[in-house]
Amino acid sequence: MNYRRKIIAGNWKMHKTASESKTLVQDILTELKDWNDGDVVLCVPFTSLAIAGSILESQTIVELGAQNLHQAPQGAFTGEISAGMLRDLFVRYVIIGHSERRQYFRETNALINQKIKTAITSTLKPIVCYGETLQEREGNQWRSVLETQIKEGLANFTEAEMETVTLAYEPVWAIGTSKTASPAQAQEAHAFSRSILNQLFGKTVAEKTRIQYGGSVKPDNAQELLQQEDIDGALVGGASLEARSFATLVKKGCQPLS
Repeated sequence: MNYRRKIIAGNWKMHKTASESKTLVQDILTELKDWNDGDVVLCVPFTSLAIAGSILESQTIVELGAQNLHQAPQGAFTGEISAGMLRDLFVRYVIIGHSERRQYFRETNALINQKIKTAITSTLKPIVCYGETLQEREGNQWRSVLETQIKEGLANFTEAEMETVTLAYEPVWAIGTSKTASPAQAQEAHAFSRSILNQLFGKTVAEKTRIQYGGSVKPDNAQELLQQEDIDGALVGGASLEARSFATLVKKGCQPLS
């Protein structure tokens, strides 16, 4: 039986000013008042981390996440942000290897591996993204793509280091589109991913590691997706930009099918 606690993270991407973020964070907290049936994370833009952190540090419902970090602790890296800077703003989670970072900023599995290591050693909890393109899915290459991304991204980590890692399977063809992997497709990919974790780290790590689904998750499909055996949460894009929509998704996603 699956005893993994659900985790739903909102990825705001490059949306919301600091003042808009303040309002949205407050509204989400209001909508999720007294919520405690799953872990909720808001991954806001860098410019909104300070204001969001000041609101979230005094409550226990929602935790703060960032959307990226640099692998070095400090240095001449204009425009980048370090793990230490994130920790100073009460950030607990950080997204690493999102498909948009891989596609537009040419992030490789090796670089993502370095970033994961930096996050873990800095007591940040990484949400590690991976997934195949439409061409790879239609060419039936998705298994080899996922296996490579997982094995190279998590290379040389110990069982102890894996304790704070969350994986996020995000089929690239379903991100920001009207397409969503069917519950059966998503479950198949998650189960396959867990089998790779079993190869790398053994049964205990494979059974304990949470794997989210990301790809056009909405309130009306969250419940069916998240009740699949190996799907432990969601990485949510557009639906996390409106308080009631996100709160509804959280509640439905963590609720058993009737």
